[in-house]
Amino acid sequence: MNQSSGHRLPSFFITDPMPCPYIEGMMERKLFTHIAGQRATEINNNLTHAGFRRSQTIAYRPACDKCSACRSVRIDVEGFAPSRNLRRIINRNAALTSDVLSPDTSREQYDLLRRYLDARHENGGMAQMTVLDYMAMVEETSVKTNLVEYRDGDRLVACLLVDELRDGLSLVYSFFDPDMAADSLGSYIILDQIARAKSLKLPHVYLGYLIEDCSKMSYKKRFKPLQILGEQGWEPYHDQD
Repeated sequence: MNQSSGHRLPSFFITDPMPCPYIEGMMERKLFTHIAGQRATEINNNLTHAGFRRSQTIAYRPACDKCSACRSVRIDVEGFAPSRNLRRIINRNAALTSDVLSPDTSREQYDLLRRYLDARHENGGMAQMTVLDYMAMVEETSVKTNLVEYRDGDRLVACLLVDELRDGLSLVYSFFDPDMAADSLGSYIILDQIARAKSLKLPHVYLGYLIEDCSKMSYKKRFKPLQILGEQGWEPYHDQD
């Protein structure tokens, strides 16, 4: 008997090998599927729990032949206690305000994104992102998602695209004013979402992939206690340093 389109299991595909953006000399492949239809929110929840990440209507996870360095991590919200350094970051940004908005874009957001990419990711995969690309990244979604704006007075200084799952918040993508690097806005966004998850009584904040040997990704180890997705499911993370 054929399944109705609303209950059909998603089909999975795998990309061709491409140079890894995180570990020099390695090749990466991704397993991916489309998130659409009446069950999109349920599918996104299940795939996030299985280590997938969302980009627009695509969910993906690494499927590399000779490497397993990318490992999904999430913060244990109830057990989280900020270190002295993280408390300084909270205090440093105490004057910022945040607004949780629907996933609609603005020119102000895109201008900030362009400054961020040009300053910090000039040669990255998103370096050529146009305003239409940005609109697609934010607005093309079939799941429960929000855009969070952070402001210093009237000035937009950071943005976050975040999915709300049944057991947590999944941080999809963030960007911020590159002239405020000393304020650690990237870390502050995570800290703010931990507080938001706690207020919503959600137990986890999903951070995506931790790569031990990549400084761009290893910063996530600061937000303890972490859980990491292993062969037996989610388990406590123990720092290898």
